[in-house]
Amino acid sequence: MRLNDDLIASDIGAYLEAHENKSLLRFITCGSVDDGKSTLIGRLLYDSKMIFEDQLAALENDSKKVGTQGEGIDFALLVDGLAAEREQGITIDVAYRFFATPNRKFIVADTPGHEQYTRNMATGASTADAAILMIDARKGILTQTRRHSFIASLLGIKHLVLAVNKMDLVGYNQDVFDDIVADYRTFAEGLPGKVNIQPIPLSALAGTNMTERSPETPWYEGPSLIEYLETVEIEAEDTARPFRLPVQWVNRPNLDFRGFAGQISSGAVRPGDRVRSLPSGRETTITRIVTAGGDLDEAVAGQSVTLTFADEIDTSRGDMIVSADQPAEVSDQFQVHLLWMSEQALLPGRRYILKAGAKTVTATVNAPKHGIDVNTLAETPARAAELNQIVVTTLSLDQPIPFDPYKDNRETGGFILIDRQSNDTVALGLIDFALRRASNIHWQAIDISRDALAEQKGQRPAVLWFTGLSGSGKSTIANALQKRLFAYGRHTFILDGDNVRHGLNRDLGFTDADRVENIRRVANVARLMSDAGLITLVSFISPFRAERQLARSLMPEGEFIEIHVDTPIEIAESRDVKGLYKKARAGEIRNFTGIDSPYEPPRNAEIRISTADRTAEDAAEEIFTYLETHGFLSVWDGPGSGI
Repeated sequence: MRLNDDLIASDIGAYLEAHENKSLLRFITCGSVDDGKSTLIGRLLYDSKMIFEDQLAALENDSKKVGTQGEGIDFALLVDGLAAEREQGITIDVAYRFFATPNRKFIVADTPGHEQYTRNMATGASTADAAILMIDARKGILTQTRRHSFIASLLGIKHLVLAVNKMDLVGYNQDVFDDIVADYRTFAEGLPGKVNIQPIPLSALAGTNMTERSPETPWYEGPSLIEYLETVEIEAEDTARPFRLPVQWVNRPNLDFRGFAGQISSGAVRPGDRVRSLPSGRETTITRIVTAGGDLDEAVAGQSVTLTFADEIDTSRGDMIVSADQPAEVSDQFQVHLLWMSEQALLPGRRYILKAGAKTVTATVNAPKHGIDVNTLAETPARAAELNQIVVTTLSLDQPIPFDPYKDNRETGGFILIDRQSNDTVALGLIDFALRRASNIHWQAIDISRDALAEQKGQRPAVLWFTGLSGSGKSTIANALQKRLFAYGRHTFILDGDNVRHGLNRDLGFTDADRVENIRRVANVARLMSDAGLITLVSFISPFRAERQLARSLMPEGEFIEIHVDTPIEIAESRDVKGLYKKARAGEIRNFTGIDSPYEPPRNAEIRISTADRTAEDAAEEIFTYLETHGFLSVWDGPGSGI
């Protein structure tokens, strides 16, 4: 009995060891809606014996409820886990499933085909080694087929199965298959990355060419789907690539230990290796590689470790530890590819949160250079980016970050953009390269400080930002306040929305994107004027909170004063001095704030002025009193002055 137990234990151990040592392939299924992606994965799980008996019984029961034809099993139900997916017969979320064959382990992501959920497809593709692109043999190549192909190629997927599905519904006609393959190869010549294409004729529901070559397609001489997946070459973690470890956590359990924890993105590291911490650029030597199972003599890509340094150098969460002789680049300006994933359009000039690994910074997205037509892969003009649109643009960060171009390292060259107001993820981004101007442009040292200029004028610099609807009285109040300050001997300047559009911003229209750029320019001009020691009065509708927050962020703490001229639209429209509301109501003016373009009122303005029952002079006096009581009109005793 003991011998039998030992033999059983030995067999189990050998099996587990063999299973553990199998290679792992991550792949996705993608393509247009209802091309059979979920059915294909369900069939793979079924054929690889990865379904327990109780799951199979439940699957057969659920299949009866939805009226499945054929052999009585709806394989798609295995991966369509959401109630809404089962009710509608579509995939919404990304479903990850594990299965294995005698030769390999697999993690497959079933991604949705609907255009609305393209962002979910991109999420699944970002970590995949291969893609199965499903095509309905009856429909051929569709727009979403091309879009998914482009995204997969852009995200670095090098192996693609062109799975021409539902061949049983076209009588396994070879001409249909050959025409689809020829059309696709012509299209694929323009994809951004080099993709190895393996066409396979399939019927996922019937199991044709799934696990072995089918007699239904005697004209097809290639591998079955499983045969291909078991043998396709996986790009091994390249330890020859430069070492990269983004720091996720500073491990400080006690005063005697300080390490830097994260997952190695590429390369290998050993105790004694010389490394550099970015973006600071400080160098040191690795002393230990610490793991829960003990110290290592070497760690490679994919392993999560804690590194200790020979020297005390400043390294924080979001920094990157790299090989000293092959460091990553550091920059704050880039050209990037963006896949826009929000129903709210990209507004060039608006600031978003950029998250790259554990690093979070603020990014300003500039106007796109061009868009990409997913049908023809041609460059197209683009002033913004709509849902699912792919654009090439540049962006600027508020601080430099370490990176590698995405084509060189998927882990350190990708990022997401997050809306600052809603906290929604709005875009997936891939870094192409750093802009040369990022390293060629430097701050010029100036001997006379802004504090000295303010002291010379006997005042404290400030930006008074008047915001409100057209006709609310912003410019009238600003003009009255400037006269009051001038009489008091203070140095001021007014930046008025209409006046600025005669010069600095004459090239801008009134779309949301143009309004964002309008405010970005004016906010920077206002900051320069404050550096000159002036009290600057800015009178702009400035309808969006995000852009007013941008203006505030440019100023030193306490020197930005938001003034909400809170006038109901009925009163503003009744004044209509310029006749703009009348034209907007008649449809002669588009994108007019308060009519067909939104106004986002301030939530916490320093001053709120209601003009319904008071004069401009009264409002100006209230603001003057605020400035006086908060020390803006007295001699400026700043943190430093003089030359």
